[in-house]
Amino acid sequence: MQTSDLVHVNATLNAVAFVLILLGLRAIRQAKIDLQRRQEWELLHKKRMLGAATASALFLVSYLVYHATNEPGRFAGKGAIKVVYLIILFSHVVLAVVQVPLILATIRWGLKNQLTKHKKIAVWTAAIWIYVSITGVVVYLALYHLY
Repeated sequence: MQTSDLVHVNATLNAVAFVLILLGLRAIRQAKIDLQRRQEWELLHKKRMLGAATASALFLVSYLVYHATNEPGRFAGKGAIKVVYLIILFSHVVLAVVQVPLILATIRWGLKNQLTKHKKIAVWTAAIWIYVSITGVVVYLALYHLY
């Protein structure tokens, strides 16, 4: 595999993170409903969210390797579609930077069982993380499969 192939790996890792985040959120919701199996659902939530964090961390490493060894992709679209692409790309990049400390703090407080802090920030973290993961896939599709 060449480093130019990492764009496909990156999109896959973003998609995996997206799915694991959604599954992690589902598990924690189930923990609130199914009180008899609450601990099982909470453990499943923890595993899925740590899996999403691992996928995102691997993405970041792969992304940095790709950009250190390859020219960035150029969007070939023009007109209104390019404006839409640039808005998505800009929001994706800004929120990708914002999400890193949010994810780290959310995980830290969850693992330290500081649940009040964890829950307060997790709502924002999950929303941003979902957006960044899915828009990462959208940017990939726009760059490498749309035109």
